[in-house]
Amino acid sequence: MASIDLNKVLDKAWADQELSEILAAPVSALKGVSDRDGELLREAFNIKTVADLANLKYFRWASALAALNVSAK
Repeated sequence: MASIDLNKVLDKAWADQELSEILAAPVSALKGVSDRDGELLREAFNIKTVADLANLKYFRWASALAALNVSAK
């Protein structure tokens, strides 16, 4: 099972929340993503939550391509 240090990827206010709450959180809950960044994602791709971002097909495609590149090295 994969693990992740939530303190490294989430703003402090979200690090102790349940996973379901984190996935329903605005993308600005992610460390380094500003409220303005969240607005731009909503305008461009209708991304409102962390789960929306994770499920965005373009994000999944880019992640798959990056994984292929890593495995090819």
